[in-house]
Amino acid sequence: MSSKIVLRYEPSDEQHAEHNKTQTVSDEREPASASTCIECDGRVVTDGHESFCRNCGLVVTAEHVDHQPTRSVHGPRSASGPEEWSCEPVTNMRIDKGLHTTFFLGSDGHGRTLTSKQRSKYGRLKQRHKRFQVESDRAIRLNEGYRDIESIGGNLGLPRHVVGTAGRYLKQAAEERLPGGHMSWEALAGGAVLIAANEAGFPRSISDVVQYAKASHERVSAAARKLRCDLGLDVAPVRVGVVDDVLAALDDVLNVQTCLKLRRIAERLLEMADTKRVGSGTTRLTMAAAAVYAADRLTDGKALTQAQVAAAGSTVVDTTKNRIAAYSQELHDVFVAQLGSDDPMQLLERGRNQVH
Repeated sequence: MSSKIVLRYEPSDEQHAEHNKTQTVSDEREPASASTCIECDGRVVTDGHESFCRNCGLVVTAEHVDHQPTRSVHGPRSASGPEEWSCEPVTNMRIDKGLHTTFFLGSDGHGRTLTSKQRSKYGRLKQRHKRFQVESDRAIRLNEGYRDIESIGGNLGLPRHVVGTAGRYLKQAAEERLPGGHMSWEALAGGAVLIAANEAGFPRSISDVVQYAKASHERVSAAARKLRCDLGLDVAPVRVGVVDDVLAALDDVLNVQTCLKLRRIAERLLEMADTKRVGSGTTRLTMAAAAVYAADRLTDGKALTQAQVAAAGSTVVDTTKNRIAAYSQELHDVFVAQLGSDDPMQLLERGRNQVH
């Protein structure tokens, strides 16, 4: 536990006298949050950059430095300009964590309003500075993705730490080269917000995120699954019960016994798909439909067709017979490779043993 939580700052007698004269306390000398020693209940005093107990000599903190930005007036002390932040706060929502020069185009260091000529000059400097601030096109796209995440998080009313987590997911996706092809930066930004919000206990539906994202419902859903599978995130799926959604649309084709059997097999196949990253850039509902069809192929009944399963999966997200055929075959191959047989009873028995 940090000592800043346990102790409170109380100045020494010399500092107290100096404080009465200046009525200011340096932020760099605020290392404690209580005046009582945790060892002997003695008095904690501060001398220089060190806080210690006057009775037992316990050093509470040493060389404290305040890393938070402070407000000050730029220019000479006699200037009466408006106060501005003396430094940019560090944030993970910038490609350089915010450690870059900020151009203020409203006024100069003395608070005087810039002329039209000066404003045009500094506008050109700001534009050139932005060009040298990023090192590649991917960095530019990542920076734009951060802006999308901040926009979505702000419109959804999410806390800053949730937005920061989404930004970290997007940066990991950039490092793993996930953006590209059908997986756009805009979709990954929406998927990152969706995962981060649900993980932090601020659940938002896909429809809520899509309302402010720059990608469609299908692509945001696919991006959320790709982030979770390809980055190995230990988070719950954004959409649960997808196998039940598919089977509910097939209730006029399947009887109850067959439906329950396919449900158990399809859920296990869907778990394999997430583990082995089968169709990681595809929506979870499409993979659930492929798992249901693969489960039907593994059983003796074979009561479903690709068209029926595709229609059932398209009740929420559009899918096609080609996708069902391709992903169901991949799931079948993963099933055989993992269990060494195409007997679905082995899968059911293994699942029953794990439960017990």
